[in-house]
Amino acid sequence: MAIVTGAGHGIGKAYAQRLAAEGAAVAIADIDLRGAQAVAAEIAATGATSLAVGVDVADEAATKEMARRTLEAFGRIDILVKNAAMFSVVPMSRGLFEEIDPDEWDRMMAINLRGVWFACRAVVPSMRAQKYGKIINISSSSIFARSATRVHYTTTKAGIIGFSRTLAAELGADGITVNCVAPGSTLSEEEPDEAVLEFRNRSAAVRSIPRVQKPEDLVGAIAFFASNDSDFITGQTLVVDGGGVFR
Repeated sequence: MAIVTGAGHGIGKAYAQRLAAEGAAVAIADIDLRGAQAVAAEIAATGATSLAVGVDVADEAATKEMARRTLEAFGRIDILVKNAAMFSVVPMSRGLFEEIDPDEWDRMMAINLRGVWFACRAVVPSMRAQKYGKIINISSSSIFARSATRVHYTTTKAGIIGFSRTLAAELGADGITVNCVAPGSTLSEEEPDEAVLEFRNRSAAVRSIPRVQKPEDLVGAIAFFASNDSDFITGQTLVVDGGGVFR
């Protein structure tokens, strides 16, 4: 039984579809409720079990309600994929550090970093009670690269790794693992324009596997960290970017 936040679109949708294909009942949690409902309907049409939940992960009460509704529908929460981020559905600016508006900085921290904290706080009590859980937080390979612009975004993605390592140390005795997946630049936009395609192709040019990354390239890592095959792995970050960065 899984929750995927930010699953109404793009990469999060692909994560949810893969977990459903693996046999999980999946709560599609997104600030865009209509988007979540559309994905839940697509998954239900395959014969899998799904639930659409509207949630702003920056709102602690909303994340608690997300967990409550999931428990009510599925009876337990085994997996959390905290994917929701300020990026495209909730857009961000891409300027230099002195150009970023302080209100946008605060909103970025609230969604991308505080939202991880709130989502984990919401699901951990039920995971503790069952002595089992898989938390998968989404970082970014940009924190290992020579990246300019979007300093607020990169800061949150670095913070997610630190948060996840600390949480892994705290929750291991409860049978809960906490790991990160760090995607590279991914063509996740549903209707990319020429500028987006050019940007994604520039990233492809510096990879060891020189092609554009797609959401489908990431779902295997999510399935692995959600499975019993990763039961003795925690506090780790897996970079999935076609060899753009080595670490």
